[in-house]
Amino acid sequence: MQQTLEPLITSAWLDAWDKGDLSALDRLMADGYTRTSKATGATVDLAGLKSEIEAVREAFPDLRTTVDDVVEGEGTVAVFWTSTGTHTHEYLGVPATGLTVQTRGSNILVLQDGKILKETVTWDGSELLAGLGIRPLRGIATPEVPESADAAELELDLMKAFNRQFITGVTVITTKDGDKPKGLAANAYCSVSLEPPLVLVCVQKTSSTYPALFSSSHLGINILGTEQRETVRVFASKSPDKFAEIDWHEGPKGSPLLDGSPASLEAEIQERFQAKTHTVFICRVRHAEIDESAPIVYKAGHFFDGGNLAEL
Repeated sequence: MQQTLEPLITSAWLDAWDKGDLSALDRLMADGYTRTSKATGATVDLAGLKSEIEAVREAFPDLRTTVDDVVEGEGTVAVFWTSTGTHTHEYLGVPATGLTVQTRGSNILVLQDGKILKETVTWDGSELLAGLGIRPLRGIATPEVPESADAAELELDLMKAFNRQFITGVTVITTKDGDKPKGLAANAYCSVSLEPPLVLVCVQKTSSTYPALFSSSHLGINILGTEQRETVRVFASKSPDKFAEIDWHEGPKGSPLLDGSPASLEAEIQERFQAKTHTVFICRVRHAEIDESAPIVYKAGHFFDGGNLAEL
């Protein structure tokens, strides 16, 4: 069986993944074919597999795959492979990084009349992102869990009401797109640890700053003060040049730090975790500047003077 099936698998596999000839899979797969990710449990049919290949090839157009080994079992075949490609287009919500990634995997094929009926894979799209240093908080390919009486989605208004009870500061997250400074207002910031000095920020993927931030090695975090209300408005807007009338200076690695902020820091991005509509950045602080001015306090859509808080 191996003598006849191995060339067919190798040929069709490379035609589909390396050349984009998805019709090559039609002669390889049996009717009712399914492909299941061992990591996430997600299952797709042949059409789903073709869509996955198209998405990978669009993001990694120079993708090249080597079939390292094909091992025959009792009614099964194991395929071991290696793929290499350069991330030049968006993939699973991640902007192009320009990085080259190599990923390896194995597929267990269940045969029916010499064709593949079922396929179990150790690999899914998250493995490509992991190779780029980007990790999902939950498997990207995990299927949606249907609502049940004991696992219904929380009402949106209730979640908003909960968040309005949480008091935060106001920050501006900054980076550079080439030589152009970029930034956005955010209150999803927190300290992770002091030793080592780690901080966390969450950024929505639809932000115009997001692609530049994602591809940067460093970012700036500026805690805004009571004299910077206009700065808050500017960085919460969709203005194409938010720095036009803002005074700022560079951190040691070039991150824009806003003049007059009660506190600013520059941090090295060390982890990027995908979390649905947002990306969580874990960063190690490399530089910090502190001023004695009062910070803005934010609660329930309103701003307050952080210098006039009543002590309990």
